[in-house]
Amino acid sequence: MKDQRFKIAHREALIGIGLVLVNFAIWFGFAYGLGSGDPANYSYVLGFPAWFFYSCIAGTGFMILLIWIVMKLFFKEVPFEDEGEER
Repeated sequence: MKDQRFKIAHREALIGIGLVLVNFAIWFGFAYGLGSGDPANYSYVLGFPAWFFYSCIAGTGFMILLIWIVMKLFFKEVPFEDEGEER
């Protein structure tokens, strides 16, 4: 019988890969979407170019919040000891 811990670890690894892809999509979308124009036409947020603010600063805050939510809702505590193992 396959250990249930491996099934949980596999699911959580896929969730982690999904989070990395979301982070990359946010970073790439803002950095190259807003930052691909002429620098003379950039808009600024808090003194930073908008592409940098949204891709690096706001994107990081969003990802921290998203990871916290995912950790609370989808990840679970898994014991390291085998179920049949005695102390």
